[in-house]
Amino acid sequence: MAKRDYYDVLGVSKNATPDQLKSAYRKLAVKYHPDKNPGDKVAEDKFKEASEAYGILSDKSKKENYDNFGHAAFENGGGSRGGFGGFGGFSSSDFSDIFEDFFGDFGGGGRSSKRSSNNRGSDLRYDLSISLEEAYSGKKQNIQFSTSEKCITCKGNGSKPGHTPERCSYCGGNGRVRSNQGFFTVQQTCPQCAGAGEEITNPCNDCNGQGNRQTSKKISVTIPKGVDDGTRIRLAGKGEAGTRGGTSGDLYLFINVESHKLFKRSDVNLFFEFPISVADAALGTTIEIPTIDGGKAKIKIPEGTQNGKQFRLKGKGMPFMRRGDFGDLYIQVKTEIPMSLNKEQKELLEKFRKIENERSNPSIKKFFQKAKDFWNN
Repeated sequence: MAKRDYYDVLGVSKNATPDQLKSAYRKLAVKYHPDKNPGDKVAEDKFKEASEAYGILSDKSKKENYDNFGHAAFENGGGSRGGFGGFGGFSSSDFSDIFEDFFGDFGGGGRSSKRSSNNRGSDLRYDLSISLEEAYSGKKQNIQFSTSEKCITCKGNGSKPGHTPERCSYCGGNGRVRSNQGFFTVQQTCPQCAGAGEEITNPCNDCNGQGNRQTSKKISVTIPKGVDDGTRIRLAGKGEAGTRGGTSGDLYLFINVESHKLFKRSDVNLFFEFPISVADAALGTTIEIPTIDGGKAKIKIPEGTQNGKQFRLKGKGMPFMRRGDFGDLYIQVKTEIPMSLNKEQKELLEKFRKIENERSNPSIKKFFQKAKDFWNN
């Protein structure tokens, strides 16, 4: 009997991409695999035919030869059955990738961890907003969220009280089934018990055989000192309960640190602007400023302090997480120019300006000299 066209076998066009070829083959392999069709010679032949077609079309060089010469390219020892016997040109990585969905490791390798992970509970996310002060000092807080927990009625096994799950009749309780393909053995998750090795014949009325029930859960969480906006905290095993003995998922706290009306944060350092009058900037003064811990600190402003001048208070910033030291607090001076003046203030400033014109500040004098030179040139 003449061989069918490989593209027809897989049900794809000649312009099919590698991913389309792989997808088409995977569907046929799952459908006609001998484990799912025991004793069915037609299914076995279709499985081999699809494997051979994919083995050729998934290989760039062999695909090119096939497109040019058809099946004749592989006659008389042309190599259509190279690589693994009956799987035309597969590499071991190709084979592993394609059958990952329903086969286990080669040679009967253990897959108990795989089956356990399939029954693992889902991870959960909880968004928690805190103030900058709470991020500084850390806090304990109760949170409440919806999750699934082990059913109390059946104690998580999914069966009615007085009954227990029975050994799966299809896999004998192994959770996996094996088959021989050429010189190696492959195994897949049991399609009947989904890898659990057991079947629920008398399901619990409260959880419908799932072993879990939806509930509202309340727990206390500790927010460490120094957390920043976007910090993620993992609480192992606090997610949804696993099914049929599977482990619980994790709970992830995503921290949102709210904006502060006074301080701005950058990593472990804090910043804020402090307004002072023209007189204080010129004559100097001592100011008292707030700190994030609720205390106060004094800063001496020297005579002639310029607008934008920055002062640093060491150790008055945010704490480093899981360390004993702290960042710094930076205060930037912002000189405030008076907007409305009374008669006395104007007279004093006019007098001050007259004196300034007679004895200009060095920076002002230097600037106007540069401007004069520019105009003259």
